[in-house]
Amino acid sequence: MAKKSKEARNQVILECTEHKDSGMPGTSRYITTKNKKNTPDRLEIKKYNPILRKMTIHKEIK
Repeated sequence: MAKKSKEARNQVILECTEHKDSGMPGTSRYITTKNKKNTPDRLEIKKYNPILRKMTIHKEIK
């Protein structure tokens, strides 16, 4: 009987926080993975927003 492997890494979506306030159409989103055991809270990473053409903070959405 085979053991079930428990996946430690989850796929998460990061969305730009400044883009909503700018009033420009579209969204800036990135897909990445995170280890849910090491980082149980939501991620916040600085990523490039091609619509605003600058580095902005992207937060994990559910």
